[in-house]
Amino acid sequence: MGIFSGLLYQFRGLRLGLRTGKLFFWGAVRFVLALAVMALMTTLILTQHREIMELLWTKPESPWIVWLWMLVSWLISLLLVVVAAFLSYVLSQVLFSVLIMDHMSRITERMVLGSVIEPTKSPPMARFICLIKQEVPRAFIPILLSLLILFIGWLTPLGPALAVVSSAVAAVFVAWDNTDLTPARRFLPFRERWRWLMKNLFFHLGFGLPFLIPVLNILFISFAPVGATLYFIDRYDLPKKRPGDHASPRDTSNDGPSNAGRG
Repeated sequence: MGIFSGLLYQFRGLRLGLRTGKLFFWGAVRFVLALAVMALMTTLILTQHREIMELLWTKPESPWIVWLWMLVSWLISLLLVVVAAFLSYVLSQVLFSVLIMDHMSRITERMVLGSVIEPTKSPPMARFICLIKQEVPRAFIPILLSLLILFIGWLTPLGPALAVVSSAVAAVFVAWDNTDLTPARRFLPFRERWRWLMKNLFFHLGFGLPFLIPVLNILFISFAPVGATLYFIDRYDLPKKRPGDHASPRDTSNDGPSNAGRG
């Protein structure tokens, strides 16, 4: 599946989310919470703007240089907003978004398959701990990779080109944050899910491109679990297992996770 297919599933999920009561409610909750955390983090970080500028460069007295100082100040403000967006995304994911995303994925799976396939019946707290453990690598691997690309761009003349690469990497990993919900819920081993991501990079790039649209990206991110779950259901045969079985998807293509049932 390529870039166009990723875009198609993104819009299919958004349409279904907006037309289904439960999905619309939880998507709206996620949308409002994301905006609130973003506003809070941006406010907290920008309040330190003056102190940061004073550390980097004290405002010059010469009117001939003030304009350059103002330009640098504006760029610092923009960078702080980006940092705030990064931190708010990670914070919201770890604290509450992963729970809402998983719930939306379950609703979608139940709508399509009639039930939610899970490997075992476990108490809510155990499922919560499992979700957080699954979320940690999905949240921090892309951040580390993006920071690495950013530092390389600063230290080499490849900055403009790497800015495009960094955006593409961010789109892929945010897309994976959603497509990984269903296989992670089935306790598919991390190495298999990672291999699946690597073999479907163009799909994830297409699915993640709308996340790069300013303002609208919050809307797409809020309902992305719906399209991601539809993609997984359409692409894989999800056999019904007994409650005690290790329920994992059987690969029906040549480029999905291999040996899905093995830990």
